[in-house]
Amino acid sequence: MKLGVIDIGSNSVRLMLWADGKTLYKKLQTTRLGDGLSFSTKLKEEAIKRTVCAVADFKRQAEEDGADAVYAYATAAVRSSENGGDFVSAVFNNCGIVVDVLSGEQEAAVSLAGALGGGDGGIIDVGGASTEVTVRSGGKVVYSHSANVGTVRILDAAGRNLEKIKEFVSGKIKEYGEEKFPAVKFYAVGGTASRLGAVKHGLTEYQPQIINGTILLASEIHGFAKKLTTLPVEEIKRTTICQNSADLIGGGAELLAMVMDKFGIESITVSESDNLEGYLAEKILKQ
Repeated sequence: MKLGVIDIGSNSVRLMLWADGKTLYKKLQTTRLGDGLSFSTKLKEEAIKRTVCAVADFKRQAEEDGADAVYAYATAAVRSSENGGDFVSAVFNNCGIVVDVLSGEQEAAVSLAGALGGGDGGIIDVGGASTEVTVRSGGKVVYSHSANVGTVRILDAAGRNLEKIKEFVSGKIKEYGEEKFPAVKFYAVGGTASRLGAVKHGLTEYQPQIINGTILLASEIHGFAKKLTTLPVEEIKRTTICQNSADLIGGGAELLAMVMDKFGIESITVSESDNLEGYLAEKILKQ
């Protein structure tokens, strides 16, 4: 059986084609569905139209490549907005897909399943509108929280000014509490993690086989944040893989580093197996 899964995020829409236990490919379109959510409770009409078109395009591509079925899920931008239901209806009316809107806890669970399978450990999933931190020990989830802070919200609220980013993020991550997990092996999933892994390797194109398993220190991520909020956007586009996220990546780096500091995490491993694989495993194959 060949299946397509579409991840509708706050910054981008991603497609995974899967068959016989293997991910055949992943594709991405940047639509910024969550644009402006730091100041408004509603998704912008232009952002809805862009994202609906991307979902329909990915469904068509998956079916052309032999997918027997195509599933889609949405995360923070849709669940936190007043008109998220309008977006879900627009997708269904356009291409017939019923979008599964995940709660913060469900989003954390599928990220955990994607990165860890059934094993123990922790994940940090930096998204466009939310960031999930989840820890599993002894086969049980011992900590899980989704905070409404992500790369698109940071850009809306603080631009690329590092001091303003730190101030904004500091206020948002207080809700994680005072838990510390210095002995837990943590994995970073999502677009920000992949891009930072690529930055460490000096890549100018996406090469998941190189990025996967990259170890990032909190100290070097802070360094990336300083560099990526200082360099001109056009230079970031030219010298990294961040062509469609050059204005976001610096804030995303600082967010990841500050969350790591918050939980006492010195290093983190980039996992290219993420919530797409986790959603397939938890929400589709189990059924």
